[in-house]
Amino acid sequence: MTPAGTAGPALRDALGPLKDREQIAQRLLESSARHSFDPDTELDWDSPPEDGKWYWPPELVSLYGTPLWRRMPEEQRMDLARHEAASLASLGIWFEVILMQLLVRHIYDKPVTSAHVRYALTEIADECRHSMMFARMIQRGGAPAYPVARLHHNLARILKTISTTPGSFACTLLGEEILDYMQRLTFPDERVQPLVRGVTRIHVVEEARHVRYAREELRRQMKTCPRWEAELTRLSCGEAARVFSVAFVNPAVYTNVGLDRREAVAQVRASGHRREVMQAGAKRLTDFLGEIGVLRGAGRRLWRSSGLLA
Repeated sequence: MTPAGTAGPALRDALGPLKDREQIAQRLLESSARHSFDPDTELDWDSPPEDGKWYWPPELVSLYGTPLWRRMPEEQRMDLARHEAASLASLGIWFEVILMQLLVRHIYDKPVTSAHVRYALTEIADECRHSMMFARMIQRGGAPAYPVARLHHNLARILKTISTTPGSFACTLLGEEILDYMQRLTFPDERVQPLVRGVTRIHVVEEARHVRYAREELRRQMKTCPRWEAELTRLSCGEAARVFSVAFVNPAVYTNVGLDRREAVAQVRASGHRREVMQAGAKRLTDFLGEIGVLRGAGRRLWRSSGLLA
């Protein structure tokens, strides 16, 4: 029988040998020293927006390819892209504030001189800059900030209180990897405003380190945590995926560009293109979560219901 306080042997074997935590952190610290940016000086915040350029690639706009999209004039499509860019930046700030709190909680009882803790503090500093950068991009774009619904805002309070350590890193990856997929398509796209491309480029470069840190720690935690903690992680991660899929674009964007909100939301839900975009964005993450034993049981069913799992 599997001891009550450890993960099952089949899962431990599947996860393979763990890499040295301190060596990984040291490499990430060295990478941070070489490839970190100050958005306040790196980006040209004073240049006016360029005429005829999008704030988000049209193929990544939620209504792309729907009957409603085909009826919209180009100017309205571009306005929707501008508002969705602000909505996604607002969502990014929400996630990063949650992440910073979870990281602080993670290192609270860790050795303060370790490279692992030093890198966590470095990542928190990165996330502070990213949140300020996103807020400044929203202001420069002229669209409002779009906070998540009060229900989701308060569900995150519960998550931050009860989340297991592996659950915290699983939710971190959920918040980082899908947005990262979209940003990797955005920063090289010459149809997009230069400021937005610059913001996404900085975020992609620095988030690559954050993803590596979270993946290695989640793999370690799923191999060493008690069975009850692994199961709670599966459930909390699945519920986070469900909330994330609902909160990804604030439906107020449709109202603010002159669309019928109910019709727009219904067409996004029915859109095969949108489903493919979201599942493509999540695939690298879901493959990894499946490999390390997170996508199992009720948690997997929650992922299915989110629409993010192909």
